[in-house]
Amino acid sequence: MNPPIRALTLDLDETLWAIGPVIARAEAKLHQWLQQHAPATAAAFDVPALQRERDRVAAEFPERAHDFTWVRLQSIAQCLAQSGEDSSLAQAAFDEFLVWRHRVELFPDARLALQRLAARYPLFALTNGNADLGRIGIDEFFSGRLAARDFGRGKPHADFFHAACAQLGLPPGEVLHVGDDWALDIEGAHAAGQPSAWIHRPGHPARPSHSTAQPAFVGSDLLQLLSWLEAGA
Repeated sequence: MNPPIRALTLDLDETLWAIGPVIARAEAKLHQWLQQHAPATAAAFDVPALQRERDRVAAEFPERAHDFTWVRLQSIAQCLAQSGEDSSLAQAAFDEFLVWRHRVELFPDARLALQRLAARYPLFALTNGNADLGRIGIDEFFSGRLAARDFGRGKPHADFFHAACAQLGLPPGEVLHVGDDWALDIEGAHAAGQPSAWIHRPGHPARPSHSTAQPAFVGSDLLQLLSWLEAGA
């Protein structure tokens, strides 16, 4: 008999909102900011070039690649320096990026599901990204948050999941991890000894055929997960 579910850890990007369009818009707004405040950099680095610089920095510093904030800041600073402009402008440029990075649109099921899930369980955000729950307006539903940049590494490392469970004061077997990414969320939770719920939204990648991980729940949105839990999972 499986232990009862007493809390949930939740992924954020692509589980609660679509992140691709958000980042695309934020990068476009970052470039617009550079056009106004650092025109030489904007001329030398269009949006795809800024993306390539970010990827280059992440590859050059693999020990920091989990810290999306550091990687983005460092890449902006290097673009500024390479263009002969003041690299100290990187923080202000990144702040502009963050404004737009936090203008997410929750999936239609997400807010109601969070409200009802939070009434039943402690919810704990577990993310490799840098989303601020308060800026998005959903912090009221969460009892805590752990990000890869704060811990030193992120999903799928088992100790990242274990750290969240420790903050909840519960063994991994009693904490359901909810996420969209098979490798990071489902296989990561499996390695950590946590049961998992795979939120497989339409158009998202299929389950890998070689994986041995077995999620406790598979569904296309969080309200389906809620119904499963309410039915006595």
